[in-house]
Amino acid sequence: MYRTILIAFALATSLASAGALAAPAAKPTDPQIAHIAYTAGLLDIEAAKQALDKSKTESVRTFAQQMVGDHTAVNDQALALVKKLNVTPEDKATSKSLTSQAEANRQKFAGLSGAAFDKAYVDNEVAYHKTVNAALKDTLIPDAQNPELKTLLQSGLTLFEAHQQHAEELAKQLQ
Repeated sequence: MYRTILIAFALATSLASAGALAAPAAKPTDPQIAHIAYTAGLLDIEAAKQALDKSKTESVRTFAQQMVGDHTAVNDQALALVKKLNVTPEDKATSKSLTSQAEANRQKFAGLSGAAFDKAYVDNEVAYHKTVNAALKDTLIPDAQNPELKTLLQSGLTLFEAHQQHAEELAKQLQ
């Protein structure tokens, strides 16, 4: 479901941090970082809700419920921080690309059911968290200027690394 999103996210964040070859590096701003991180979390919530609607496997449903709860909590903290700092998150091509790709992939997953859906959902959760975690480590955290935003991203990374590990374990169980 998220393979295309992952490629777009990785490419966009790489380009955002490295800049175009001929142009000076254009690092994302804090409002852009906040929007990218929020969008990535929101997309994982939506994917998890689809899993809760489609999956009958208890371990997949438990994992999906954890994704909804954890990503909602982090996004709520992000919104509170943005409000506290009186900053308006800025949409960026990365966020727009993530959103359009997620919708296309959600439609593809709508045609899957049973074990095929479960496997596809969990495999993509592994890949999605690997990509998001790499973007957090390599781009979003290093480029964040506000200490509170940086701290929130770092605590999110710790949580999302645990999500990745959980998804990897679940993927092994489903094979």
